[in-house]
Amino acid sequence: MNYRHAFHAGSFADVFKHAVLCRILHHLRGKPGAFRVIDTHAGAGLYDLASGEASRGGEWHEGIERLLAATLPKDTAELLAPYLDVIGALNERGRLRVYPGSPAIARAWLRPQDRLIACEVEPQAASALARHMRGDSRIKTLTVDGWTAFGAYVPPPERRGLLLVDPPFEEEADFHRLSHGLDVAYRKWATGSYVLWYPVKGRSAPEALAKRLRRLGIAKILRAELSVAPPSDQTRLTGSGLILVNPPWPLESELAALLPVLAEILGREGRGSFKLDWLAGEA
Repeated sequence: MNYRHAFHAGSFADVFKHAVLCRILHHLRGKPGAFRVIDTHAGAGLYDLASGEASRGGEWHEGIERLLAATLPKDTAELLAPYLDVIGALNERGRLRVYPGSPAIARAWLRPQDRLIACEVEPQAASALARHMRGDSRIKTLTVDGWTAFGAYVPPPERRGLLLVDPPFEEEADFHRLSHGLDVAYRKWATGSYVLWYPVKGRSAPEALAKRLRRLGIAKILRAELSVAPPSDQTRLTGSGLILVNPPWPLESELAALLPVLAEILGREGRGSFKLDWLAGEA
């Protein structure tokens, strides 16, 4: 598949991924020490939901628009507040026009001492990313293949931080690159946190990925998946997953509360579902 950020901005997969990202950034900010975010496949950073790319599939209507229209339980609203506040700050009240990609979300959480490295290789997206992040001395944008970041940019000088991997999955080999890249990075930076995104279009590829990850000898790996419908064909994404290495200790309980609500709100015709389990560690 080809998961281009601009075509899927604000989709259910973005809602899931970015809500979890904000929970992790919230916990990173809970300690005074500086941290660094390394975003390997950053995209353009900000997305106009009226653009031709975002309008082509209109996925944000079934993602962020549906979430914003929902009446949330109090505990869920509190968990989602860090994410929804970032979106609210970029849009006029009651008018959703702009959706932030992961670099813009990370930027909203940076303190003066924190840093962000955002990598993007596709020329148009890289140019837009540099433009959107311009003028912020805490952020460095790089026009490089994000897969090189696993070895090139870890460990960061701050020692604390997050490596976010959200590739386009243009090739089936990307599943293998995820496990191999994590192995390379973890050997250099065992204390870092990692978020690896992947599509769910059936069980074979995600389970093969999980099997490889279990063999890496990493102490703590939490897996979370959200599906809005059972897999039906190869043309439309109905589920996605996150591999969370060294997650903040409250994250499992937060996801246990958050995922059922997201599955209910974002599920198509009541067919939403989720998975939350440990591949290594806490289970």
